[in-house]
Amino acid sequence: MVRPSQRKEMALWAVQHRRLSIVSACQTFGISETCYRYKPKLSDENELIADWLLALTKARKNWGFGLCYLHLRNVRGFAWNHKRVYRIYRELELNMRIKPRKRLKREKPDALTVPDGPNHVWSMDFMADQLADGRSFRTLNVLDDFNREGLTIEVDFSLPSERVVRTLNQVISWRGRPDAIRVDNGPEYISATLQV
Repeated sequence: MVRPSQRKEMALWAVQHRRLSIVSACQTFGISETCYRYKPKLSDENELIADWLLALTKARKNWGFGLCYLHLRNVRGFAWNHKRVYRIYRELELNMRIKPRKRLKREKPDALTVPDGPNHVWSMDFMADQLADGRSFRTLNVLDDFNREGLTIEVDFSLPSERVVRTLNQVISWRGRPDAIRVDNGPEYISATLQV
């Protein structure tokens, strides 16, 4: 999508370099002759707004447009329209500033221990996908960590904690109880039903 300002620039270029008439250029690029002939009145206020915005964003790095505008309007007492201030804010590309993420320094995790034999440690986790009609479904996967054997895959649109317990009981009934089960902190795992 081409903005009106860009269409005006293309019309100006066509008139100057291709010797096209103004009427033809305006019709070709879909702008009015008024738009073609319009010359913006440069205002010293725009420079003042730009200076204020640059100073505020430099001093307050976590301030966005909203806080800058409220400061200019309520604290400094300027009666500038928010649309005008936002246009200058965007022209200065202050809306493109990226807020740095605060990264947590974590200790290096211990390497996962490999069990000595089958049925010592199981891993359990969920995966999700979508059908062609847009409905999403989940799968519960239980693996033996020793030989990466898939013990069960339970698939349904909803897998609450009662369903997780039932699936585990079925696997334990034919495989035996493991020494430990490795899981993340998903809501299905931390519920009271599974803790019992």
